[in-house]
Order: sequence, then structure tokens, then C-alpha cells
Amino acid sequence: MEPVLVLNANFEPLNVCEMRRAIGLIILKKAAMVENGRGVIQTIDRSFPKPSIIRLQNMVNRPRPAVKLTRREIFRRDAFTCQYCGKRNHNLTIDHVIPRHLGGNHSWGNVVTACAACNHKKGGRSLYDSGMHLRNNPKSPPNSALYMYQNYVFENQEWEKFLHGW
Repeated sequence: MEPVLVLNANFEPLNVCEMRRAIGLIILKKAAMVENGRGVIQTIDRSFPKPSIIRLQNMVNRPRPAVKLTRREIFRRDAFTCQYCGKRNHNLTIDHVIPRHLGGNHSWGNVVTACAACNHKKGGRSLYDSGMHLRNNPKSPPNSALYMYQNYVFENQEWEKFLHGW
């Protein structure tokens, strides 16, 4: 899969799609190619440039996307580091700062990454009762386009200028 950045008519980043979908949108004249950084696709009678970034012809109104609260996103937000001891390892778990049975909820401000040892040490107690402290206060990650499409930027450097400021 070769990812293609899809921009709205006002150059706001909307989504990432596959090359096949992007070429289909260009052929149907629903989108225009902004940058070609990947060569061409040759068919029997035509050749199509492989787009890296496309821009929709018509404006699409949609709400601002938010980062979903998932296990993977919690690990990413906390940089795969235990928020109690600071160790980076592969044996990470999710811990509720205020345990759910004590009235804590499952939200960005109440979940952190913890190693198995620290999670076991804290148990089902509050931070005060367990004598532990957090290295960073949990908060929701930014809704910026650069954060949301950060996984693609390393391989697609030309996207970066379109992701800043959104």
C-alpha cells in the first residue's frame, strides 16, 4: 500500500488513502494531483503519475477529527514508557490513575501506560494510598494533523509542509 495524503479544497488534511483510490478520484475529476513523488503507472494506452498528495475539487465539511481512546494511542501518547518508573519495555499495561471501582472513568485524563511491575504494585489503590507518583499528568493528545499522520511523515517528507498549522 502506498499512502496518499488527501487534502480538502482549502488544503486542510482530510485523510490518507491508497494509491488506487487516489488515481480513481483523479480520473473521475473529483481530485487533482498536488505532488507526484513516485513515478508513473503505465497502462496499455496511457500513463498516470503516481500521486503523493491529492486535493479534492469540492469542499468537504466535516467535524474536526479527534484521536480515539485506544490502547495503541495511549502507548503512543506516553511514548511506550511506564509513567510511574520511567522504564521502556515491551511488557506494558494500561492503568487507571483513579481506579474504576473508586469512581474513576475511562478517559484520556485517567489512563496511563504502566509496566506490569508498577501496575501490580499500585494495585487497585489511588496514587496517594499506593505512595506512587506520575512522571507526567495524563491529558488527551493534540488533534493536530501532524500528530495524527505522524506515522506516515517519515516515509513521505513532502507531506510535512501540508500538515503544519492544522
